[in-house]
Amino acid sequence: MLLLSSLLAFGLAAPSVFAQQSGSFVVAGDTLVSAMMMFLGGSNKVYIIDKVEGNAHQINGHSLYASVWDIDSRTATPIDAQTNAFCAAGMHLPNSSYVVFGGNNAIGPGGDNSAPGSTPTFDPTYQDFDGRRAIRVITPCEGDVTSPPCSWYDAPNGLQMVKRRWYPGAEALANGTVVLIGGMVNGGFINRWTPNVDPAFESGQAEPTYELFPPGPQHPQVMNFMVKTSGLNTFALTYLMPSGKMFVQANFSTILWDYDANVESPLPDMPGKVIRVYPASGANAMLPLTPANNYTPTIIFCGGQDLKDDKWGDYGFPSVDTWTVPASSDCHRITPEPEDGSTPAYVQDDSLPIGRTMGQFIALPDGTFLIINGAEYGTAGYAKRTLTTVTLDAMPYGESLATGPVGQPAIYNPNAPLGNRWSTAGLSSSTIPRLYHSSALLLPDGSVMIAGSNPNVDVNLTTIYPTTYTAEYFYPPYFAAHTRPVPQNVPTRLSYGGDPFDITVPSSSYTGNANDAAANTTVWLIRQGFTTHGMNMGQRIMQLNNTFTVQDDGTLILHTAQLPPLPTLFQPGPGFLYVTIAGIPSNGTFVIVGNGKIGAQPTAPASVLPVSARSSSGTSDGKNGGGKGGKNGNSALALASVKTMVIFTFVTTVVMILVLL
Repeated sequence: MLLLSSLLAFGLAAPSVFAQQSGSFVVAGDTLVSAMMMFLGGSNKVYIIDKVEGNAHQINGHSLYASVWDIDSRTATPIDAQTNAFCAAGMHLPNSSYVVFGGNNAIGPGGDNSAPGSTPTFDPTYQDFDGRRAIRVITPCEGDVTSPPCSWYDAPNGLQMVKRRWYPGAEALANGTVVLIGGMVNGGFINRWTPNVDPAFESGQAEPTYELFPPGPQHPQVMNFMVKTSGLNTFALTYLMPSGKMFVQANFSTILWDYDANVESPLPDMPGKVIRVYPASGANAMLPLTPANNYTPTIIFCGGQDLKDDKWGDYGFPSVDTWTVPASSDCHRITPEPEDGSTPAYVQDDSLPIGRTMGQFIALPDGTFLIINGAEYGTAGYAKRTLTTVTLDAMPYGESLATGPVGQPAIYNPNAPLGNRWSTAGLSSSTIPRLYHSSALLLPDGSVMIAGSNPNVDVNLTTIYPTTYTAEYFYPPYFAAHTRPVPQNVPTRLSYGGDPFDITVPSSSYTGNANDAAANTTVWLIRQGFTTHGMNMGQRIMQLNNTFTVQDDGTLILHTAQLPPLPTLFQPGPGFLYVTIAGIPSNGTFVIVGNGKIGAQPTAPASVLPVSARSSSGTSDGKNGGGKGGKNGNSALALASVKTMVIFTFVTTVVMILVLL
């Protein structure tokens, strides 16, 4: 019986060699700092930024606040940071640089200025400078990340915004300029005092203006929407629309905003007055832009909180014990600029499998979205008390305002029928709580890096939800495939309109009938964005139009269009191109969209593609599960045959052993 159990374990385990941890989490390593923010720099680096705090790792005589993660070696390299980037915003530039805007004043131990000599300008213990107006620029390159030109620019008296901004919104424009919206001046739980007698400026605590980077000739102007949404308007949710106007959502209000003229057009309120911005922190994303929807943006919102307005409190703390309040499971979509000219409206979507605050949408290269991280109860943020629990000793989860970590991710298919869009099938759960200040990012190979979590004012390794330095990789279901596309001749620069290009996919890098494979191929362009606070600022996913020619040896030639000649759809800057066959993506190829410069982007007429041409034989490489006239339409079927073979071998072996016994 023992022998039989051992054989059974071996037999069932064998397919996992091919599965490559499909649907599972793998511990990746130590990030050295807690990953409050992350973004991809080229094909093999993830830049990680923490708030200023007492991390054990040191650099230049003070605690470490930033590192660069090597995706392949799974190791982190320390990099120096001088200004406090706590709750800053970030956005890409056309040349693939990333810029980090604003943050907190200088702080010392305990997250304040109570230590001797500490001021909001500089703290001598942590040796950090005021970051509220700071502009930090990182241009990823392949050299030494600790030395120019690969090190980042962060100078206390260097580039600065006009206004101090903590938790600002940010969005890139069609010319690569970045708009920075609102924020707090000195921080707090939400952006108001109670009673709220000065909704515009909150006696100097709120910043209701917007400004540009690089700066324009105009001084920052007040954005009326920031006044209307006073209190719940930090990290305003922003999406550039095809018209050039901007979709903006905060509190329970929504507008289309002409930023040139500073004119706002109201859109419907969020149904049920569910709050999606920080600290409710609902997941939000722009759904894939595809030829099928004529590249018309639709925004989805899921989760967050629906506390009554008086329960949110003010800068000091919430007026309710947030950890007792279930997070929302509500999901709604809105198409802000419908093609048919109809009035925009929020549309009910399938609810989340479980309520979630601080969940995060990650666009995957099969056209679906992963939601990951977060909690079932409470909100983002931390505090030492609430209105009803008045001491830290009485706080049941330390300084955390949330509990019930949601360890299992879920996958959302925007094209599935209503009622069938969410799935958790085959997805395991992480054992590491990922609450406030956690982050997630799609990697070039299609896996997802998860890191951070730190609902604490300073480093705390002993509380229930501690400061977290452990990174994980999550492998979506398509990692079950044992054969993945290996595209060739992928360009490294894409344009807005212009001549199409050909991508070659050899027959050895897919399974099944060649004609079927070609007909089930999509070319995805993904910008992962700047991840922080349950958001991926700048994240977009676009399907490039393509036709195909199938050669008799099974080689696929994908005739691929450039982006539509409208830079508002996918702003200039970095991205990754994936070729996906029957739901199985290739590794992403790093590309630059546009001319790499800030300014009006060159455009050309939309690409004209040849008609698709099928092969009369429809062959593919037989050693990979296809063969002439093969019917295996995708890798999942090929995997099933492998499992069948393993089980057959196992059964045969058991029978032989039993006969011998």
